[in-house]
Amino acid sequence: MGEITLFVAMPFDLTDDGLVAGEPFKCASPAAAIERAKGFWQILGHAGAVAFVRVGYPESTTTVLRAFGNVPDDLLGGYHDPKRTFLVR
Repeated sequence: MGEITLFVAMPFDLTDDGLVAGEPFKCASPAAAIERAKGFWQILGHAGAVAFVRVGYPESTTTVLRAFGNVPDDLLGGYHDPKRTFLVR
């Protein structure tokens, strides 16, 4: 069986307990995942969102494509994008 590649956008909401991940949304391409994540943040008003790609199954590698707004630092794992929109601490 070949490698599985998933492109995903996932929103985050701010609660009394901190940031909570919303329902992940599967996308057809990296560009679609980035646009969906941007929409979660800008249009739908989530605290933040992230677009990522996951390759492999059952073992997988996850790479963050783009982050918007307020996203947990531990999720980013050293990710740095000079185009990244603000991060509120």
